[in-house]
Amino acid sequence: MAARLQRRPASLRYADAAVAKAHGATYTPKILADFVAREILRQADSANSRRPIRVLDPAVGDGELLVSFLDQLEVPDSSAIEVHGFETDEAALRTARERLAERVGDVPLQIERGSFLSFVLDQFDRTGGLFGAAGTPRYDFVIANPPYVRTQIMGATQAQSLAALFGLSGRVDLYHAFILAVSRVLTDGGVAGIIVSNRFMTTRSGASVRAALAERFEILHAWDLGDTKLFDAAVLPAVLLARGGAGTKQTPRFTSIYETSDDANASAADPIAALTKEGVVAVDDGRRFVVRHGELGTDTPNGVWRIATKTVDSWLAKVECNRWRTFGNIGKVHVGVKTCADKVFIRDDWQAMSEVDRPELLRPLATHHIARQYRPLAADRPRQILYPHEVHRGRRRAVDLNQYPMSRAYLERHRQTLERRRYVIEAGRAWYELWVPQDPNAWSAPKLVFRDIAEKPAFWLDMTGSVVNGDCYWLKSDVPIDNVGRDDVLWLAAAVGNSTFIERFYDYRFNNKLYAGRRRYATQYVEEFPLPDPCGTLGKAMIEKAKDLFENIPSPQASVMREELDSMVWEAFGLDHNPYGSS
Repeated sequence: MAARLQRRPASLRYADAAVAKAHGATYTPKILADFVAREILRQADSANSRRPIRVLDPAVGDGELLVSFLDQLEVPDSSAIEVHGFETDEAALRTARERLAERVGDVPLQIERGSFLSFVLDQFDRTGGLFGAAGTPRYDFVIANPPYVRTQIMGATQAQSLAALFGLSGRVDLYHAFILAVSRVLTDGGVAGIIVSNRFMTTRSGASVRAALAERFEILHAWDLGDTKLFDAAVLPAVLLARGGAGTKQTPRFTSIYETSDDANASAADPIAALTKEGVVAVDDGRRFVVRHGELGTDTPNGVWRIATKTVDSWLAKVECNRWRTFGNIGKVHVGVKTCADKVFIRDDWQAMSEVDRPELLRPLATHHIARQYRPLAADRPRQILYPHEVHRGRRRAVDLNQYPMSRAYLERHRQTLERRRYVIEAGRAWYELWVPQDPNAWSAPKLVFRDIAEKPAFWLDMTGSVVNGDCYWLKSDVPIDNVGRDDVLWLAAAVGNSTFIERFYDYRFNNKLYAGRRRYATQYVEEFPLPDPCGTLGKAMIEKAKDLFENIPSPQASVMREELDSMVWEAFGLDHNPYGSS
C-alpha cells in the first residue's frame, strides 16, 4: 500500500461549484488528509485490534482521506482490513473507486452510492432505536470531512427531522448530524478523525452538538486551524480526534493557529508542520502564525470551546473579579435591520431625486461604511433607508402607504422585485415590509453601534436616531442601573468595546477569528463583554474621557486621549497594559 497516486485534477474536483455548494462538498486537500490520518493512527494502539479492521469514510468525496489513511496504515495482508464508505455524487464516487481500487489490491472495498445519514435513519427505523440492535455495522476507524450544509440550503423539514433524531436544538447544520451519527457506528475504543468548520466550537447553534460530543465521545484533541487557508474554498477548518465508547476520559488537548504580523520565534515548512511548534511560527510561503497549545476549556456560557492554559485562566479569573456587569446586562444586543432587497430600500442618492419623487419615509442609516471608534465617519453621501414601519398602540406594524404617496409610488415601481421575497408574503407580511425591521421606537434613543466583522473593534455612539443596518449590531440601555445614567453606561461600554483589552478578552474567552485576524462582534460574544464599576473613581473618569474623546474626533489630541483611555480600561480590570503576547 506504499504506492502513491496522483491527485484528482482540480478542474474535475470543482467542475460544478453550484452542485458542490448544494451538497456541502469541499474536498479535502492532501496536506490536511495526511495530517488527520496520521493523528488517527497515533491512537491506533488504543483502538480495538479486532480483525479484520473496518475503516469508514461517511462522505468519501474523491477519496483523498481514505487514500491518505491507507498509505499510512500498516497491516500484514489485505485480509486484515475492510474499507467502507458512502458518497452521493456519482462522478466523485467513480473517481474514489478508481483511486482506491488501484491502491488496495484485494482489500474488500465497499463504497456505496448513498447518504450516510439515510443509512443512519434506516437503522433507526429497523431497530426502533438508534443503533441499539445487535448486528449493527461498527467501525474501528472513521475518517471524515462531512458535508457542510446549512439549514437554509438543506431545507427546514429535513433539518427539523435530523434535529429531532439527534437531540439537536437551534439552527442545524448537516455536519452536526454527521458528527453525532459517527459516534453511533464507532467501536468502543475505536478512533475517529473528523474535519469540521471551526464555527461549531463557538456558535450558539453548535451548543447542543458540543454537549452531545462530550457525552458520546472521549475527545482526545481539537485543532482550530483558523485562517490557514488549507482549502480552496472559504472554509475555516477544525479537526476533532475522538475515541469511541465510555470509560475514563482524559482532559482533551486544544491547539489553535491564526495568522499574525508579529515577529517569528520559530519556523516550519507549512501551517500543518507549524502545529508542532509554539509561539509565532514563520512558514515557507512568507506567512506567520500564532500557534497555541493548551487544554480544551468548556467553562464558558453555552459551552463555547476555548483554549485553556494557566496564563489564560488566571487572566480571565482576574477579569471576573473586577467585573461589575456585562454588556448583556445593560441591554439586549440586536442585529440591525435586514431588508432582503437592499437596492430598493437603501440608497445614497435619494437627495438627487426631485422633492416630488423623494419618498417621505427616509431615515438615516448606520452601516459598516461609517464605522469608527467612538464617533462615526461623516459620509460624503450618507446612506438612508426607506423604513415603512411604525408603532401603533404599542405594537409594530407596516405603515399605511396611502398616507405616504411618494413612498407608495416609489415602492410600486419596485413591486415585482419585492414580491419575489416570497417568504415575506408567506409569513403574512405586507409586500413592502422589511424582513427584519426591529423596533421602530428604539431608533430615536442613544445607542451603541458596532461593526459585525472587523480586525479591530469599532464601537460608536449614535445620537442621530439612525436605523442600524444588518452589517452592524446595536445596544441601547433598557433599564435604569443603580445610580448610573443610561447614556453613561453606553459611554463606558464604548471605552471597553474599543480597547485593546477587549481584543485580548475576545481571543482568550472565545478563541474564534475569521480570515486576516478579523473577529465577529456578534450578539453571543458581545453580550459577554465585561464592564468595570461605573460608580468607582476610575469608572467615572473613563466615562468622562470617552465623552471628551467623542467631541475631539478627529483631531491630533484624539489619538493621545484614545491611548490614555485604553490604559484606563486595563487598569479598571486590575491588569497590566502590555502588548498582545502569546500565552
